[in-house]
Amino acid sequence: MTAVLGRAQRYQALLQCLVPFSGWLPQQTARSLRADMLAGLTGAVLVVPQGVAYALLAGLPPEYGLYTAIIPTILAALFGSSRQMVSGPTAALSIALFATLQPVVEGGTGEFVALVLTLTFLTGLFQLVLGLARLGALVNLVSHSVVTGFTAGAALIIATSQLSHALGLGPLAGSGFFDTWFRLFARLEDIRPEAVLVAGFTLVVSLACRHWLPRWPGMLLALAGASLLAFWLDPQGVVIQRIAAVPAGLPPFSMPDLSMDTLRLLIPGAMALGLLGLVEASAISRTMALRSGQRTSSNQEFIGQGLSNLGGAFFSSYVSSGSFTRSGLNASAGAQSPLAAVMAALFLAPMVLLATPLLDYVPMPAMAGMLLLVAANLVDRHSIREALTVSRSETTVLLITFASTLLLALEFAIFLGVLASLALYLLKTTRPPVVPCSLSQAPDEVRLAVEEASCMVVRIDGSLFFGACDSIARRLEAYECPNLVILAEGINFIDLSGIHLLQQQASRCRSRGGRLYLARAKADVQARLQRAGALDQQRFTVVTL
Repeated sequence: MTAVLGRAQRYQALLQCLVPFSGWLPQQTARSLRADMLAGLTGAVLVVPQGVAYALLAGLPPEYGLYTAIIPTILAALFGSSRQMVSGPTAALSIALFATLQPVVEGGTGEFVALVLTLTFLTGLFQLVLGLARLGALVNLVSHSVVTGFTAGAALIIATSQLSHALGLGPLAGSGFFDTWFRLFARLEDIRPEAVLVAGFTLVVSLACRHWLPRWPGMLLALAGASLLAFWLDPQGVVIQRIAAVPAGLPPFSMPDLSMDTLRLLIPGAMALGLLGLVEASAISRTMALRSGQRTSSNQEFIGQGLSNLGGAFFSSYVSSGSFTRSGLNASAGAQSPLAAVMAALFLAPMVLLATPLLDYVPMPAMAGMLLLVAANLVDRHSIREALTVSRSETTVLLITFASTLLLALEFAIFLGVLASLALYLLKTTRPPVVPCSLSQAPDEVRLAVEEASCMVVRIDGSLFFGACDSIARRLEAYECPNLVILAEGINFIDLSGIHLLQQQASRCRSRGGRLYLARAKADVQARLQRAGALDQQRFTVVTL
């Protein structure tokens, strides 16, 4: 009977992994279906201007942002674990994608689009492999400070790339962040007041709608108003640049380039983008789960994101992930299940057919103004203040990631931030505190056996492993008293190097006519000492009370 139940549970777990939508789709009611449809319609309206803006940010034709909000959104909703997260194009991934490919090929060209599709395929494959290998905990290696520093740096890059459009200067062919600023300052006399007015109008209307009409499609209203203003100021489109004509149609079928040369070129960037996308999606799904009280699975989320990018690569989509803006709107609009994200993608399909010809009238300064607002929203001011106030190491990681985002390729900035986090963590664990204490804190057995004048009591707040032994040994050697008492309740783990350290310290105490006492050691530590034969040799005394 137990074996049958075990097999049934394994079968159910496998079914949940392969078709996770089988858990929530049969639970739909007329009320939840209506709520999901309304939330989906709201999300579809929001993603039209957002998708176009993010595609331009990624160096792609504007329709690719809309394509990315259809197939990848559906796949992520069906195969992910979050019930309210909505996937699609995001600002951070768009700028990271552009920065990854910009040194290789010029944005907007056919070759650039082909590399984007291949990079999307490789990113999805990397994410799917991690999910199937049950490595969901891998995102824990990317600390919050790394994400905060990266997004702040990406926000500054976004703002820098869009300032020239907001000022009416057109695109600036800068080779990096600082070079773009130099070129911008060199052309300040060419600023177009009409373009500045349109960008400012877009910002003001978007902010006003967010403050007073949060449920209205503020970005769409801002773009519509800015288009009318631009037509009034410059009917011929001579001074104020417009977005190029966008072909109407559903996502066309596409095929990644899987040649060996292309794979060697794109694999490092795919790993970085995949990791960044998973961090974004996992953070958003956890946030949504905390608000709604639902359970999520990082492994299942990896699988959902991987399948969404794999499938999207064959339908003219670029790298996607969870969108905090659309997920937040989806939740506030009353979404009950992932069906809301599916409905948003389905509602978007006819909008792509009908609305894309109208984008030919949208001014570039208006899109630039909207992206400047997106960039400002990317900066997590609360987390930055927290890191600066609470932790010096977190501040260091944040600043390293932020600076490397501006100075290096974005994929290397993420890896450098992760390495900095791990390095500082290891530095901290290899230097655990060795705190002097009074004899009164030692167990009664020790207090009766030694005199206070001939005894030193210390507390070690960290594990005794090979990386920490040198630091601990130097500090223990500084104590000259014959008897040394180590309060070991803070020692969670001990390896052979730690055992050898205790044995050496015990020998020093015996040479001075005293003894080493290990007090309140945990059961696992005592068991390791016993297996190593340290207790049988009676080199030092272990006191458990």
